[in-house]
Amino acid sequence: PMPKMKSHSGAKKRFRFTATGKAKRKFSHKNHILTKKNADRVRKLRGTTVVSEPDQKRIEAMLPYGGK
Repeated sequence: PMPKMKSHSGAKKRFRFTATGKAKRKFSHKNHILTKKNADRVRKLRGTTVVSEPDQKRIEAMLPYGGK
């Protein structure tokens, strides 16, 4: 039999899926050196957003079992 497919470990840590199967991601530039970034900019980087359509296909290929 064929071996099991492996999920991409890096993608596993970066993406979550909504109930309808869309991938969510965090915003970049929110990890360090925050003192020079103004509060408005940092506030806009909070939370998550749904990935773009071309990226959605790439993420699905990296996470064949929905990120599990």
